[in-house]
Amino acid sequence: MHKTSSLSDLGFDAADASSGFFRPVADDSTHSSSSAPHRRLTKVSVIGAGNVGMAIAQTILTQNLADEIALVDALPDKLRGEALDLQHATAFLPRVRIVSGTDHAVTASSDLVVVTAGVRQNPGEARLSLLRRNVELFRKIVPPVAEHSPDALLLVVSNPVDVLTYVAWKLSGFPASRVIGSGTNLDSSRFRFLVAEHLDVNAQDVQAYMVGEHGDSSLAIWSTISVAGMSAFKSLRDSHHSFDEAALEGIRRAVVGGAYEVIGLKGYTSWAIGYSVASLAASLLRDQRRVHPVSVLASGSHGISDGHDVFLSLPARLGRSGVLGVAEMDLTEVEAAQLRRSAKTLWENCQLLDL
Repeated sequence: MHKTSSLSDLGFDAADASSGFFRPVADDSTHSSSSAPHRRLTKVSVIGAGNVGMAIAQTILTQNLADEIALVDALPDKLRGEALDLQHATAFLPRVRIVSGTDHAVTASSDLVVVTAGVRQNPGEARLSLLRRNVELFRKIVPPVAEHSPDALLLVVSNPVDVLTYVAWKLSGFPASRVIGSGTNLDSSRFRFLVAEHLDVNAQDVQAYMVGEHGDSSLAIWSTISVAGMSAFKSLRDSHHSFDEAALEGIRRAVVGGAYEVIGLKGYTSWAIGYSVASLAASLLRDQRRVHPVSVLASGSHGISDGHDVFLSLPARLGRSGVLGVAEMDLTEVEAAQLRRSAKTLWENCQLLDL
């Protein structure tokens, strides 16, 4: 089948093709264009064109966060198909250039690189074996990406996200402030959704954070739940006949199990993580200084050892240069102890990777 992505592929001469439509404007060198404001174009690259990667690319496109999107995948036919499918929609989108390739050179000069690629766990495979195979994959991705875009922000979405964010940090040589994991940003959105549905308010008006390791051990920080500046704890307590630790754990498990429920119903998650990552991209690229619970270098926070280089989710202020600061939450001793246990487990896993 003949592959067509432009009229040039059909034999049309592309040289100065627009000259028949537009009259050229004389370039008066005495009035240098350097005095006129020029908006710097923004480029985002997405590594991995699977369900998650394409949901992220599509959401970034529709939210007009990039002037150019580069897609990279190891499967050339699928990659070309996904790129063409998006390119065919450009008449309905803000002006954007969409490029793709199996070579990481296509990501050159990116402002933000989103990594979604990862290997699947084989039946019966040990977690450490899976981790090591993911490290080998990242060795093929991260160094060339860092070489082609040495000033980029690196956003890791691949799971296990906390360990792989550490891996990306080590392999890239970037400062920790420019390497971020998507972490519990989506978990916190699920938390806010459950509280908002219960209180019959918009989820955007609910403040609630899940922190720590992204996964089954993530922590719900109950003191952070608020609506319109008021603690939502009283409403939760009044609406439950036996409001105790078991009730709180039930909510936390419902949040953690949200992804498993979606996967059980449709086979994978995509749209929620797409919107979650797009919200992070907006905060980073537009220098919004918004606070997100994302995987950051947590050494020294909440009693985590300074000598343990570990990434886990804490509320962080994000801007154009990456992580601008990490919030020091007012945790209970029980919460802080749980966070330290998660950090210790993650650190021990990272030490097994020989990076």
